[in-house]
Amino acid sequence: MPQIGWFEILIIVGIAIIVIGPKDFPIMLKKIGSWIGSAKRYVNQIQQEVTINVDNENETEEKKKINKGEDDKK
Repeated sequence: MPQIGWFEILIIVGIAIIVIGPKDFPIMLKKIGSWIGSAKRYVNQIQQEVTINVDNENETEEKKKINKGEDDKK
């Protein structure tokens, strides 16, 4: 994966300011930040749901093992 240094970021920002304009550049940064925040929240929500489902599945398997052990004792 290529490394992006400070110099490359500075060049990208300079070109963006020239293309977009200094007046609209902060607005664009705010929108991009909002999109990134939304994506992070979405990914975090999916991770939480997967974790909950895996935990529930593990609990169900443990209960089955416990019930099976009690049935074997009878």
